[in-house]
Amino acid sequence: MDTLSYKTQYAKPQTVEKQWLIIDAEGQVLGRLCSQIAYILRGKHKPSYSPHVDCGDNVIVINAEKIRLTGKKWTEKEHVWYTGHPGGQRALSMTELMNRDPRRPVELAVKRMLPKNKLGNEMYRNLRVYAGTEHGHEAQSPVVYQLKYDSKA
Repeated sequence: MDTLSYKTQYAKPQTVEKQWLIIDAEGQVLGRLCSQIAYILRGKHKPSYSPHVDCGDNVIVINAEKIRLTGKKWTEKEHVWYTGHPGGQRALSMTELMNRDPRRPVELAVKRMLPKNKLGNEMYRNLRVYAGTEHGHEAQSPVVYQLKYDSKA
C-alpha cells in the first residue's frame, strides 16, 4: 500500500483561501458574538484548519454600538489596564468605554480570545469593527455571515 496517501495535508500560507465576511452585531451578546468571531478568525470553521497557519477569514463587524451585555455588566464590569508608571492602573466601566469608542469592547474581547503570539497578532489584523452600518470594504465583495448562535431570535 502507498504510505504517501496517508499523510496529513496541512494548509500552507500560499494555499489558504480567505473570504471577507460581514457580521451584524446588533442585539448580540458581547461574549457569544466575540467567541464566534475569534473562531472564524482562527479558521476553525474550515476543513483545512491548521493551528500553525493563519487560515481564517477577514471579518467585518458592523453595528458594534448596539451590542448587549447581560446582568449588571454595563456598570460593574471594568476594563482595567496599566500605563507602566507607578500608580498607573486605570479602569473604565463598560458604559464609559462605549462612550469613548463603541468599537473597543468588541475589539478587546476578540483580541483576548486569540492566541497570545505572533500568529494571534496576524489573525487580529484580519478584524475590522465599525460602530455603524457603513464600512469601506465593498470592493472586497464581503458575504453576510449568519452566526451559529443568534441571540436576536
